[in-house]
Amino acid sequence: MRDRLAEAIQLRETGRAKQDQAILEEARTLLLELVAAYPDDAEITFQTAVVHDNLGLERESIPFYLRALAQGLSGPDLERCLLGLGSTYRGLGEYQQAEETLRRGVREFPHNRALQTFLAMTLYNTQQYKEAMELVLTNLLETTSDEKLQYFKRGLLYYALHLDETW
Repeated sequence: MRDRLAEAIQLRETGRAKQDQAILEEARTLLLELVAAYPDDAEITFQTAVVHDNLGLERESIPFYLRALAQGLSGPDLERCLLGLGSTYRGLGEYQQAEETLRRGVREFPHNRALQTFLAMTLYNTQQYKEAMELVLTNLLETTSDEKLQYFKRGLLYYALHLDETW
């Protein structure tokens, strides 16, 4: 079973990298067989969600993401699952579920900047502009090597937290 799962993951990664729908469909077929044979395996369920997402079948991916979470997914797969589910909800316009999922992801994986960025986009979508800007500016300033931004980093980080204040 683990060999077949590894094969399916490799197919999915190759299909995603090449943007090859046929390879992704092959991976999907194999993962659907595996999830039918091992319905309680969180990793298989999670990988099945991801392949649906990769194929643009976002709505179909959601039940697999939710089931993988309920099955006790952990570690890097949990991190990626929360990101995948949250970004899928956001892309479908289900902003409340996206925000809840992504906030959980940020709480559990506070150093994951992708989770923070997807949360910032969701906050923008829900007109929570101040918090969205804080997240984006903080992530930019903590990761950039741009000399001009680095020169103003201390001030910009302060302003990011005080966007509505004037002096």
